[in-house]
Order: sequence, then C-alpha cells, then structure tokens
Amino acid sequence: MATTELFVPPEPPATTAPRTRRGMPPLLRYMLVRIGLVIPMLWILLTLVFLLMRVIGDPISAALGGRMSPAKIAQAKAAAGLDKPLIVQYGQYLWNILHGDFGTTLTDHRAISNILVVNGAATLELSVYALVVAFLVGIPLGRIAARYRDRFPDVALRLFAILVYAAPVFFVGLLLKLAFAPLGWPVAGRASTATELTLQNVRPETHIMLIDAILWGDPKMILDVLQHAVLPAVALGLLTGGVFLRLVRVNLLQTLRMDYVMAARARGISERRVLGRHAFRNALVPVVTVMGMQIAMLMGGALLTETTFEWQGLGYTLGQYLLKRDFIAVQGIVTVFALIIGVVSVLIDFIVALVDPRVRF
Repeated sequence: MATTELFVPPEPPATTAPRTRRGMPPLLRYMLVRIGLVIPMLWILLTLVFLLMRVIGDPISAALGGRMSPAKIAQAKAAAGLDKPLIVQYGQYLWNILHGDFGTTLTDHRAISNILVVNGAATLELSVYALVVAFLVGIPLGRIAARYRDRFPDVALRLFAILVYAAPVFFVGLLLKLAFAPLGWPVAGRASTATELTLQNVRPETHIMLIDAILWGDPKMILDVLQHAVLPAVALGLLTGGVFLRLVRVNLLQTLRMDYVMAARARGISERRVLGRHAFRNALVPVVTVMGMQIAMLMGGALLTETTFEWQGLGYTLGQYLLKRDFIAVQGIVTVFALIIGVVSVLIDFIVALVDPRVRF
C-alpha cells in the first residue's frame, strides 16, 4: 500500500532580522511640518509689507516733507538707511526683524518694540475679552439653535448671527455708546484717569489693566477696569460670536447624524445627554480650527473698536500714526500684526491636533 508523504516546505535560511527604528511621534512630526510651512508664509507676508510701504515712495519724505528742509530730510534718510539700494534696505529690514528690531517712529522717536509691549498688551487684553464674549454668546446659543432646529428659537438665533456678523463693528460700538452713555456707563478709555495714573506705579507693570489692578489690590479699581472693558468687548465679541453660533449649530447637526449618536439614542439615552455629552465635544473641533482664522478678524476689528472707544491698543495707535503719515511706524505695527497672526495659526493647529488625533496623520 502506497504511503502518502506530507509536503513540508523547507525552512528559509536564517537571517538577521532588520532592526526597526522607532519613528517620530505623529504629533511632533505634524508640528514640525506645520512650522516649516508657516516660515515661508511669514516671509511672504513680511515681503508684501515691505513692498507696499515702498509703493508710496520715500517714507521719510511722505511723513516729513514740507516740515523739514531738504538737508534734514536727507540726513533722516541716511540715519534710517533709506538712501541705500532697495535690495539692501530689504535685507536690513529682514535682519532687524530677526533680531526683534522693528524700527523707530519718525514723529515721536518711539521704538516699535515699546509700542508692542505697551499698546500690544491693551490689544491682547481686548482680544481676550472679546473671545470670552464670543464663546459666551456663540457656543450656548449654537447649542440651543441645533436643539430646536427649524423652529422659532433656531430661526431667531440664525437671524441674530447674521445681523451681528454683518453689522460694522464701529456701528455696533456707536450704538452701544449712545445707549449706555446716558446711563452713566463709561464709554471711552481703558479705565478712569485716576485709576490709570495709580496703576502706572504698579511694579512690575504688565500694561494689562486688569492684571495691574489685581496686583494693586483695590476692588474699586478692578471694577472700574471691567466696566470700561464691557462695551468694547461686546462690540468686538459679537462679530466673532455670530460666526461661532452658526458654526456650532451646523457641526452639531452633522454630528447628531453620526452612527455613534444613533447608537446612544437607541440605548435610551436622553436627547439632552446625547447633545451635551456625545455630540458637543466633537462639534467643537471645527470651532477651535476657525478660532485661529478669527484672530485675524479680531485684529482687523480692533482698529475700529479701539478707535471708537479710544482704547489705546495697537489698532488705535496704528490709526494715529496713519493720520500722521508716519509710515515707518505703520510698517512696524503691520509687521507685528503679520507675525502675531502667523504664530497664532501655528498654536491653533497644535491645539486642534491635541483635541483631534486624526489631524496628526
């Protein structure tokens, strides 16, 4: 009787297994790529600022022409390096920015870095207030609109979001001033004159009024600072709050159609819990993403808001130097705006990557 032999495949020759190297963490790789992309973007922005400021001609002559003799204007050009070829000026401009030197104003001989510290703190303070208002308005109202889809609360809130987004921020500011000035509410400045003079003696002075008032330890000063901040924060915050409201509503409605939400409903979980615990967090991811883009809107709105309420931040200061035709100051402040927007965009991308791991891959 023939025997059946089982076929046994020959063993492969023994080889040394390749040594696997541990790859770079996805979050770190993502951040390095994002930083690598923002560098050329900043370079393009800085180049555009430089070229646009040169389109007007010679900044010294534009600012001081007619008020100084030609000899003094030529001396000022030489001191600022504007008598050199354009490519040399461009190289010096980038070199100074890399070293934190944004120039000196022509009209009051003030360092742009000092403006960044003093007036930039005011703009930062107002932007934080405005973001708080935007979150308090946009996120809760967006949840309400999503919960009552296509019913009266939803329709009314969508109309409200369109109105606050479309209304010019200076117009909203003027309406607020007209409404609250007769009530004795402060409508100009960052604090009363007495409070500002007192807070100048705080050491260390942060130039952020609320923090300085807290360091001083006087509750009346803290209340005074907060009262002055309410109207500018509402005027600027409603602009972004309308965007957040519509964004939260749309993303919540999309999230509520997901399979895991349907499964939660099938298990008998209440609609309120489904909305708040299962759908709301995922709906916030696009809000965080868009928040970075809203920083640019806040910076643009700050110019009008600060001018309307005489809030002496970067926007207000930029407007004053534009009126004085001090284009060296304008170039420095606009450059700072470009750098802030670029850095904030990277930070927002990092936060989004932390919240949503899918972004890292």
